[in-house]
Amino acid sequence: MSDIMGLIYTGEADTRLRELTTHRAIAAVPMLSRYRLIDFPVSSMVNSGIRSIGIIMQRNYRSLLDHLGSGKEWDLHGKRSGLTILPPFLTKDSVGVYEGFLDALRSNLPYLRSCTEKYIVLTNSFMLYQADFDDMVEEHEKSGADITLMYTKEKGVRRSGQGKYCEVQPNGQVTQIEVDPMISRFENTMMEVFCLRRELLISLIDLSTSRGHYHFTRQLLQAGVNDGSLKVNGYECKSRVWAIDSVEAYYQCNMDLLDSANRASIFPEDKPVLTKLRDEMPTRYLPGAKVSNSLIADGCVIEGTVENCVLFRSVRVGKDASIRNCIVMQDGRIGSLAEVSFCIMDKQSAVLESTRLIGAANYPVMITKNRTV
Repeated sequence: MSDIMGLIYTGEADTRLRELTTHRAIAAVPMLSRYRLIDFPVSSMVNSGIRSIGIIMQRNYRSLLDHLGSGKEWDLHGKRSGLTILPPFLTKDSVGVYEGFLDALRSNLPYLRSCTEKYIVLTNSFMLYQADFDDMVEEHEKSGADITLMYTKEKGVRRSGQGKYCEVQPNGQVTQIEVDPMISRFENTMMEVFCLRRELLISLIDLSTSRGHYHFTRQLLQAGVNDGSLKVNGYECKSRVWAIDSVEAYYQCNMDLLDSANRASIFPEDKPVLTKLRDEMPTRYLPGAKVSNSLIADGCVIEGTVENCVLFRSVRVGKDASIRNCIVMQDGRIGSLAEVSFCIMDKQSAVLESTRLIGAANYPVMITKNRTV
């Protein structure tokens, strides 16, 4: 795996995540009481033996940059390889805002040319999964394909009118690709994870951008499959997969992972998910605290009832307060005697004493960052 590099794109369209991405990139969205979305692809790469990883950023990347730091938590702070941050920059050929994944790759061609690895694994950052990239690269080498893409048969990631889907033959070859169909004809959802030779990628970027193309799947991959100029194979992801592409999907993913069987798929014992450390006191459960089926990070103080919730670091639940089916991010405050259900509370938000706030499972109430209700 020393001959393989990873590259993660964090500039997806984020309008469907509304308030969750007002001040942060999708890759920096908090997950499961102590993680960020970026932790999962980075950890999968590190666990697969990849030691050279680039992160392409676009906008709202301050919190993501702070989270990643030097890459120390992932052991990616070596002298010869490690973590490389690739923020957007203004040139005569680029206005600093990427039109799509392919445009982002074109803007970072100098980085790709400076690397020496033979293969590259490209990923987006809006899907949560656990992947064996070493196995994927091995299958790619054996198949003789130009590009190998990762797909899943998970029905929960399918969306009407959006998404990318493919037909995979028994021999693994991809013969058709659909982009944003209202109803897909294929059961395989593409995860926007690709493996190919680095030199081939550079050649494809040069060719595509000379034709005014900006989108990797729609304008490069789909055209290559249709005209037969590219041999594309599929590789099925074995773990559960969640697409974090809306507030409702974000909420449902966190609730699904309260189930221990789902967590076991994402957090196998031999492949830990690594994240930035923040030293805190252990959570304190004071007299009157009642907690069931919840994920609670360190630094919290619980005096009320917590059921089916995800609480991030340093959350305070007041005396006789009740929160159920909620996500409360870092430094959230629930006042005494408050009743909160089916809500997402962003960082440093608060619900005042004796307040009653009730949402629904398919439309949770969203409290934005630093807001008091």
